[in-house]
Amino acid sequence: MTRFLPDRFTMMLVATVILASILPISGEPAEYFGLATKLAIALLFFLHGARLSRDVVIAGILHWRLHLAILLVTFGLFPLLGVAIGFIPESILPAPLYMGVLFLCVLPSTVQSSIAFTSMAGGNVPAAICSASASNIFGMFLTPLLVGLLFTVGGHGGGFSLDAFLQIFLQLLLPFIVGQVLQPWIGDWIRARKKLLSPVDRGSILMVVYLAFSDAVIEGIWHTFSLRDIGVVIVINILLLALVLCVTMFGSRLLGFDKADEITITFCGSKKSLASGVPMAGAIFAGQSIGAIVLPIMLFHQIQLMVCAVLAQRYARKAHEKAAIAEAAAAEGAAASAR
Repeated sequence: MTRFLPDRFTMMLVATVILASILPISGEPAEYFGLATKLAIALLFFLHGARLSRDVVIAGILHWRLHLAILLVTFGLFPLLGVAIGFIPESILPAPLYMGVLFLCVLPSTVQSSIAFTSMAGGNVPAAICSASASNIFGMFLTPLLVGLLFTVGGHGGGFSLDAFLQIFLQLLLPFIVGQVLQPWIGDWIRARKKLLSPVDRGSILMVVYLAFSDAVIEGIWHTFSLRDIGVVIVINILLLALVLCVTMFGSRLLGFDKADEITITFCGSKKSLASGVPMAGAIFAGQSIGAIVLPIMLFHQIQLMVCAVLAQRYARKAHEKAAIAEAAAAEGAAASAR
C-alpha cells in the first residue's frame, strides 16, 4: 500500500500550496522573495550542469535511435496530444487550466525518477542517464519555442518573445553552461555530496510554487476553479500518461528495441519534469500569474510517480521470474546430461 501513498516531497508541495492559500506573500516582501527565488533557480541549474559528466553525454550519443525515439515522444507526441486536448470544451476544461496542461505537454523529461525507475525495472541505465539529461538540455530551447508556437497559434497568449528567451538564458541556460565549464574541476565533488545538495533542488521548486500560488490566491484562483475543474485535470493527466505509456511500450517493441531499451524508452519518454517545469514557467510567463499553469504539472508529478512505481515493479518481477525459469531449465539440462 505504501507505493500508492504520496512521497514526502509531494506532501511538502501540498503544504506549500496550503501555506500560500493562508498566508500569501505580496508587495515588497514578494519582490525580495522573488529575487531570492531566481537566485535559487540559477543555483539549481548550475548544479545540474556541474553534475552531468561529459563522458555520459559522449557515450550516450552512440545509441542515437533510442534517444531520438524518446525525444520524439517528449517534444513531438506529447505536444500533439496537448493540442488535441484543446478540443475539449471550455465549459469542461477552463482555458487557464488548459494552458497548464498544454505547458505540461511541452516540458522535458525528468532526470532522477526516469533513471531510478529504469534501474528498478532492469533497463538500460546509461542510456536513461543520457536521454533524460539530453531532454532537459534540449528543453531549455524547445520548451519556450513550443510555448511560443502552440500558445500563439492557439490564441492562448503567453507566446514566445525575446524577453522570455532572455529570461530562460540568464536564469537557466547560462548557469547550466557555467556548471558544465567547471564540471571537470567540481563535478566529482558535487556528485559525492548529492544528499547535501538535494535541498537546493527541492527548495527552489517550493519557493517558486509558494510565489506562484501566492499571486494566484491574491487573484482568486480558488474562487475561479472548483474541485470539479481540478478533478477534470486529474482525469486528463491519467489518460494522457496511460496513452503515452502504451505508445512507448508497444512502439518500442514494434521498432525492434530489446527489453532493456523498451524499459528506458517507456520511463524516460512518459515523464514530465516538475523540477524544470516550475522554474521555466516562472521565466517564460514572467509578470503573469502562473498558479493555474503549474497546477497540472504538480498533479501529473504525483500520478507519474505512483503509476511508474507499479510498472517498474512489474517489469522487475517479470525479469526475476524469467531468470528463475532460465536457471531452472539450465539446472535440469545439466542434471539430464549427468545421467
